[in-house]
Amino acid sequence: ECTNYKDIEVDLKNNTVTLKKEGMTISLGAIAKGYAADKAAKLLKDRGVEEAMIDLGGNVYVVGNEKAIGIQTPFEVRGEYFTTCKVSDKAVVTSGAYERYFEKDGKRYHHILNPHTGYPADSGIASVTVISDNSALADGLTTAIYVMGEEKAKTMIKKYKNVEVIILTSEGKTIRIN
Repeated sequence: ECTNYKDIEVDLKNNTVTLKKEGMTISLGAIAKGYAADKAAKLLKDRGVEEAMIDLGGNVYVVGNEKAIGIQTPFEVRGEYFTTCKVSDKAVVTSGAYERYFEKDGKRYHHILNPHTGYPADSGIASVTVISDNSALADGLTTAIYVMGEEKAKTMIKKYKNVEVIILTSEGKTIRIN
């Protein structure tokens, strides 16, 4: 009942946000690390740092020289990669249901919720990685794509320039969209 962005009222004139339903809260989990990575990268560049890697756990931003970034294989030990990508002055952001979850009565419940149902998203995707020069955008897109699924993502991502998407389906198929 409390998972609906339409129940958030933003008043730009008065700089206020009102939540229309009792018990509602706002979580910036879908963009917070991306926003922080963007700010850290700008700060480093402004201070003359020519090369750096910012790693915020699932959100990596490479400043300067090209680096190869491994993309974690879901449900495997950390450091097992199903693919890599090389980037410079870009963010590589990955979301999936394999790190933050709990199990109850043999069923796994993860942290990426479908706003239409209020339950964990089940779109046939194991992980989504977005590569972009805007880490906050990439962060938000990974969550949205995870919820919407591969087909809707292929249409939606056309709106964005210089964004690459790597989807690993639940069946282990790798799909690249750019």
